[in-house]
Amino acid sequence: MRFILGFLSALLGALAGWSALAALVVMLAGPDRDGGIAMGAFFDIGPIGGVVGLIAGIWLFVRFGLVRNAAPPPAAETSDAAPHRATRLSYPFAATVLLAVAVLGYWGWYEFIRSPNLSHGFMTLQVEFRLPAGMTLPDKEEDVHIEIEEATGYADSMLPANWRAHDGDRKAIIASTLLMYKTRHRAVSLTLPGVPTQRWPIDLTSDPDPTPGFSPWRVASEPSPAKIEMHFRLSADR
Repeated sequence: MRFILGFLSALLGALAGWSALAALVVMLAGPDRDGGIAMGAFFDIGPIGGVVGLIAGIWLFVRFGLVRNAAPPPAAETSDAAPHRATRLSYPFAATVLLAVAVLGYWGWYEFIRSPNLSHGFMTLQVEFRLPAGMTLPDKEEDVHIEIEEATGYADSMLPANWRAHDGDRKAIIASTLLMYKTRHRAVSLTLPGVPTQRWPIDLTSDPDPTPGFSPWRVASEPSPAKIEMHFRLSADR
C-alpha cells in the first residue's frame, strides 16, 4: 500500500508540475492564434515541470505521507540499543491522494471515454423559419434574433447573405449554427419586431447522426398568434 500511495503521489506531482509550467508559459506568452506556443509549452517545456513535480510528490509523500508511531513504553530490561519507532501511513494524506486520483480519473473518463463532444465533431444545424402568409420580413438583419440552446449554453446562430428567403408566397428566414456537445437539451427561439419570442425544441438524440433531410414543419411549443413554423436539418463534415 505504501508503494501504491507513493507512486500515486509522485504521479500527481508530475501531472501538476507539467500542467502548471505549461499553463504559466502560455499565460506569459500571451494570445496564440495558431496554437504553436501552447503545443511547445506542453510538449517541450512542460516535461521540465513534470520532473520537478515528480520529485516534489515523492518528497511530500516521505515528509507527510509517512508518520512515526508513538515511542513504545520502556522495556523492563535495560538495553543500550535505541527503541525502534516504526512508521505508518498518514491517513489524512492517503485520503487526500486517493480523492485527487478519483477526481482526475473521473474527469479523464468523462473527457476521453464519455466525451461531451459529439462523435461527428462540429455539426451544422440549419434552421428555417416560415412566416404566415401576408407577414413581412424585417428590413435589417439586426432585427432578427435567433438563439440556439445547447446543453447549458447558447450556440451562435449565423445568418447567411441570403437569409431572406421565401416558400411560395410565404416569407422565410434561413440561419445555421454549429453544434458540438452531447446533450438532450436543444432548442431554438426566434424574436422578431412586434412578435413575441417563440421557441421550438430540437428533437435530436444526445449524440445525433446527420439527418437525411429537413424535419417536418412545426409551430412553436407555446401557441402564438404569429403561427411561425420551423424545420431543421443536421449535417456533419465527417
